[in-house]
Amino acid sequence: MKVRLKILGRRGPSTAPRRLRRQARLIPPKLNALTLIELLVVLAIIALLVALLLPNLARSKASAQSTACKSNLRQLGIGLQTYLSENHCFPVNGRNETRPESGADSDVFWTGKLVREGFGISQPATNFHQKGVWRCPSARWADSMLRGAASRSTELLNYGYNDDRYTGNSLRDPSKMFGLQGHYALDTKSIRPISEPEVVAPSDMMAIGDGFEGNGLFRRRPIDFFEQFGNSLSRHHGKANVVFCDGHVESLTLNSLFEDTSDAALARWNRDHRPHHEQR
Repeated sequence: MKVRLKILGRRGPSTAPRRLRRQARLIPPKLNALTLIELLVVLAIIALLVALLLPNLARSKASAQSTACKSNLRQLGIGLQTYLSENHCFPVNGRNETRPESGADSDVFWTGKLVREGFGISQPATNFHQKGVWRCPSARWADSMLRGAASRSTELLNYGYNDDRYTGNSLRDPSKMFGLQGHYALDTKSIRPISEPEVVAPSDMMAIGDGFEGNGLFRRRPIDFFEQFGNSLSRHHGKANVVFCDGHVESLTLNSLFEDTSDAALARWNRDHRPHHEQR
């Protein structure tokens, strides 16, 4: 029995580990790596997932920007209601003949009147048009627009006021101006404000909307006309956000705004709530 245990001790436990170690040194370890084909398959799957996710991310971003734009217009609508409650008229888009050189109406543009009397900011920053509720996060201007504004030291405005003063680049007959710009007097080149009662249907008359020309005006034009100014056609996926005279906001298709010639579509531009086909 003792002899047997001695033999086992030599050939068994004492020699086996040494032999296994020698074999381990001779056989290279197996590496758990991807083959080239497997790597290409993984990359193809990642590319497919990115292609599927990017449009959704773009739509989500555009939706968030449109929501922010609507919020801006709601705030502008609140400012407009405050202005109405204090003045019982709409801001004129030019010099007010009743107070031509004093007070808040010394601001020639509607934005200055609204920020001072609507928002109560007596000393607005010189570039307030480019900040806060005045800035649509989706607006992108063409390089030609940016260069032109820089050369004239002017600002491109993201929102426009319902100003029916012009047809093309020429001044309309004052008797055919039905927007909110005011009653224009040719002899004095001044403007009398539109009173509250003159707006027949406040809930169905547009007041301020996405401005596509950069000049602070919101007016009916052919859709193709806006292409030269920037991303007007794609800004809100073919829509524009508008606040009405009663303060509510709608998101309307460009076609319904600028090319629909139905009575209902045209009447929304005019304070007397009539379509006025004769001047469209």
